[in-house]
Amino acid sequence: MNIVWAALVTVLATAVTVTAMLLVRRRAPEGSYFSDGDRASGVFGVLATGFSVLLGFIIFLSFTSYDQSRSGAESEATIVAQQVQTAQFLPDKTATELTGELMCYARSVAGVEWDAMDTGTLRNSVNPWGAEMFLTISAVDPRTPIEQSAYDRWMDQTAEREQARVDRVHGAEGIIPTPLWLVLSVISLVIFVYLLFFADRAEGAVTQSVLMGSVTVVITLLLFLLVFFDHPHGDGVGRLQPVAMERTVGLIDAQLDVVGLDVTPPCDEHGNRR
Repeated sequence: MNIVWAALVTVLATAVTVTAMLLVRRRAPEGSYFSDGDRASGVFGVLATGFSVLLGFIIFLSFTSYDQSRSGAESEATIVAQQVQTAQFLPDKTATELTGELMCYARSVAGVEWDAMDTGTLRNSVNPWGAEMFLTISAVDPRTPIEQSAYDRWMDQTAEREQARVDRVHGAEGIIPTPLWLVLSVISLVIFVYLLFFADRAEGAVTQSVLMGSVTVVITLLLFLLVFFDHPHGDGVGRLQPVAMERTVGLIDAQLDVVGLDVTPPCDEHGNRR
């Protein structure tokens, strides 16, 4: 959900809750429905504190997952660029094949794979170019010390790249379970109903509106923040974009031009096989 829709929903939710407060206020007794305001405020403090602690803890964990996905995307892009250099120390034919497959891998991550994460359809699928690189490297028989060293380094970088990919796609399917969303929704409803019992016809309409509206705005914005962290990939302000991998795609092309290598990748600009 983009920032415009979030703002509209927040305004709508605030308008609904404020209207409900003003309607209840018409028939509310002076001093609210509570005979002991201090006791009622204490109970509300317990509700609000419990909700804020739970929500704050969830937001912290969600931000950690968001940062993990961002760091994974950057690490994966860096490792792909490094593997292009490592591939050049392998036998010529293998080096050409691996370089083309790495270019396709980078294009696929920045293209079809990122789109799948945006729509939540990536699930447990693997990158096909990762499998192609495995088949290519498994057929290599390194003979010279340089080739053997490059082969070992390639395998290490492959493991690092796969771990970085796991970190990148970690939050693509959503990290907050449905029961937790239900609990947060129920607690929010309880706080809303409890606030209605503070309706007081002796107080002004503006005061009562601020009482309900401020709580509604805070809770709604915090819930939207959770929605943002639960699905960090896609379009919108602050969402993760394949900037690092797109930069790597351009870097690979520039490196090949500098060293005079002519490699035609077996894929289109989006990483789809030709």
